[in-house]
Amino acid sequence: MEIRLLGPLEVRDQQGALIPVTSAKQRVVLAALALRVRQVVQVEELIDCLWDESPPATARETVHSHVMRLRKALAGSGRMPLLTRAPGYLLDIEPDGIDLHRVQALRSQAEGRSPEGAATILREALDLWRGPMLADVNSAVLRSRHVRAWEDVWLQTMECHVRAELAMERHVELLGTLRSLVASHPLHEGFRGQLMTALSACGQRAEALREYDEARKLMVVELGIEPGRQLRLIHEQILGADTRPEPPPPPLPGPAAALLPLDVYGFVGREGELARLDAILAAAGRQPTAVVISALLGTAGVGKTALAVHWAHRVRDRFSDGQLYVNLRGFDPCGSPMSAAEAVRGFLDALGVAAERIPATLEAQVGLYRGLLAGQRVLIVLDNARDAEQVRPLLPSSPGCLVLVTSRNQLAGLVAAEGAHPLPLDLLPVAEAGELLARRLGAERVAAEPDAVEEIIARCARLPLALTIVAARAATYPGFPLAALAAELREAGGGLDVFDCGDPATQVRAMFSWSYNALTPGAARLFRLLGLHPGPDLALPAAQSLADVPGRQLRPLLAELIHAHLVVQHVPGRYALHDLLRAYAAELAGAREPEVERQAAVHRMLDHYVHSAHAATRLLNPHRDGVDPTPPLSGAVCAELADHDQALAWFTTEHAVLLAAITHASSAGFDGHTWHLAWTLADYLDRRGRWHDQALTQEAALDAARRRRDRLGQAQAHRDLGWAYTRLGRHDDGHAHFQLALELYGQLGDRGGQAHTHGNLSSALDMQGRYEEALDHAQQALALCRATGHRAGQARALNAVGWHHALLGDHHRALDYCEQALAVLEELGDRRGQAHVWDSLGYVHHHLGRHQRAIGCYQHARELFREAGHHYHEADTLTRLGDTHDAAGDLDVARHVWREALVILEVLGHPDADQVRAKLTDP
Repeated sequence: MEIRLLGPLEVRDQQGALIPVTSAKQRVVLAALALRVRQVVQVEELIDCLWDESPPATARETVHSHVMRLRKALAGSGRMPLLTRAPGYLLDIEPDGIDLHRVQALRSQAEGRSPEGAATILREALDLWRGPMLADVNSAVLRSRHVRAWEDVWLQTMECHVRAELAMERHVELLGTLRSLVASHPLHEGFRGQLMTALSACGQRAEALREYDEARKLMVVELGIEPGRQLRLIHEQILGADTRPEPPPPPLPGPAAALLPLDVYGFVGREGELARLDAILAAAGRQPTAVVISALLGTAGVGKTALAVHWAHRVRDRFSDGQLYVNLRGFDPCGSPMSAAEAVRGFLDALGVAAERIPATLEAQVGLYRGLLAGQRVLIVLDNARDAEQVRPLLPSSPGCLVLVTSRNQLAGLVAAEGAHPLPLDLLPVAEAGELLARRLGAERVAAEPDAVEEIIARCARLPLALTIVAARAATYPGFPLAALAAELREAGGGLDVFDCGDPATQVRAMFSWSYNALTPGAARLFRLLGLHPGPDLALPAAQSLADVPGRQLRPLLAELIHAHLVVQHVPGRYALHDLLRAYAAELAGAREPEVERQAAVHRMLDHYVHSAHAATRLLNPHRDGVDPTPPLSGAVCAELADHDQALAWFTTEHAVLLAAITHASSAGFDGHTWHLAWTLADYLDRRGRWHDQALTQEAALDAARRRRDRLGQAQAHRDLGWAYTRLGRHDDGHAHFQLALELYGQLGDRGGQAHTHGNLSSALDMQGRYEEALDHAQQALALCRATGHRAGQARALNAVGWHHALLGDHHRALDYCEQALAVLEELGDRRGQAHVWDSLGYVHHHLGRHQRAIGCYQHARELFREAGHHYHEADTLTRLGDTHDAAGDLDVARHVWREALVILEVLGHPDADQVRAKLTDP
């Protein structure tokens, strides 16, 4: 039997006759089984594939019915291949009978062949693609998991095929193919380099250099990314005298992300687990997609992270394109696991993606992330995962990458659906526990007291975290006999019956207690207060604020905690506690710090974040309206930020902490801090496209303002929440919150707040195409700004009024309003606002038939948007600039400009890309 998935699903019997599978649901079931040929696919997985969101109550029975009908369809093909295997079904056919496996086999056969042999084999592989994969299989789950990966396989196969053809000097014959490939994949450096090589070999050296200039313009000027080293090498070859450059060598490693924490000091044992990981890595090359190792599973403190990091360092040379690491905080004691969106954003930053290029939605961000990893060899360590759903968006979709996940949970869904390799991690064997102590304390000291060592190991229950703390304690007091340490453990009561009562936090308390008891009073107090911080980490000013201690006194205390293994400095200047230690520190603070002292410490810490964030948001947007926070408590330290770039960097580093701080402030009764932190974050989250986070923070702000009966705070929160909902496409919810904000501002007599809200409503209605209503709100905003003398608001409103007059066809009136707006903004020095007005003026002049003036306005707007780093607005302006060139009769220039806009929109993952793409494909 033969099954084809690369195109419409097709089934043929042993004689090659077509077996029709006409039912859409049966095609989904058959595709799901074929994609996991000779593996059991659970009924629950088939239900997920058939019904993407809400399966019916009869889903299981319906799956069985579809399987029965499939069996009838396949009955004439010989031996029945569709078998029942609990807890699901299995398709038992030769893997070579499925086109996907045939492609992989052919790719392997081509390796090491002569150019002629490789080209023939790879052409056979390429011919297996009959169209888009799973073209007639209606399952979003299957398509999301598999289609992108196989699109990348096609690109890699095509690139290898062209490379073989170039080696056969078929340069002239390849020019048409390569031009088509570059046109459809303008950012694919491999195809661009091959086209340059072919052009140069054909004597078209100048055109080859123009191709490089075009690629560099797209990548550097528009996207802020330099061409890769391989493309630069080809360019250098062509610039030389040689007009017949050799085929390009294998890609050279470029700048690679290197996020792994430091290797574990004194790592011992785990030889069996390390060998298993090595074996999985060795087999990874036989997989068509990324291998997932989710198997580092076990209780807290058992050494999952240590093993993952140590093994990652052992194999990092195998991953020349970089190593990514993130702590997903799945079991954070404050209950704030990292969202998939936050993790993806961190990886995009590490991979060098400019903030402005990152798209708004999680789906588009994941697509960009996976696209960047396509064809790369990157090791990805996902530490402390809560469940499979937290992990799935972080998985690459193409061969070459490998993912290592650690978790306290079993992650059965990841094992079943993604083929992860489970590797449970148990307690250290006694011999390895002894070796750990010997590494930390010296072999002679350990060998001198075997009975004490045996008791220490037993009372630590062979738990690596507990043994490490014991070793730190013993190393701090080298004159103490180990028998004395064993006695302390004995007297602490109860040892660690770790896995009987199911609560690791209480089971290691004895270890923590005598490690804590060895601290100086100042370090002990600091440790307790660090337990009041919401995490995931903190910088020195936040620690100063908590402890009310100057920096010069605080650093030695932090050093003492680091030496005792109670705190880690995981990156320079940022400190974190293991989640169990943070829970223990909080418990100590509750027991030993008076309530008034705990409240004061939290107050100082929140003051630090409020005042630092307030200063940062003022640097990002000096014209933003808002309320200054109340003065901080004595002892609270504000971050020192000098300019826009430092403010943006501070928000980027601290945004996870700020989100946690808002949750902490809300639960701890600091409602004023909750509201003001949400206000300070709103502009940063909006420009970063983090509208889900913005909605959550503003919901917390609204609840806090209501508890305080703060009508101004409620109005502000309603307004910001309305904007977040609007950006998320929840227009009705957004409109309702804008109306509530208007009512509250009206009751307060706050005409500035009303004006701002009318401006937001105007923008929201514009997004829905409701231009007359949008104009009405813009006019109301203008009237209110004029009445209050708010110059910046007046300029924004003037431009909005002009813009909507233009959209409604009254271009002369639009011109008047926009020119008034520009005059005010130039007086205020607001270049960001000027960019929007120049764009409006370009639109107006275009529709007045003044094409050259429109072109000048658009070019000015484009430069200002680029200067401000607002790439979506730059692309929007470029689209209209192309329209103007088209209307002026210069279609070639128009297409060039549209292509520039399309590149930006594709990288941003913005839906407007479809409209621009249509302009380029129209005859």
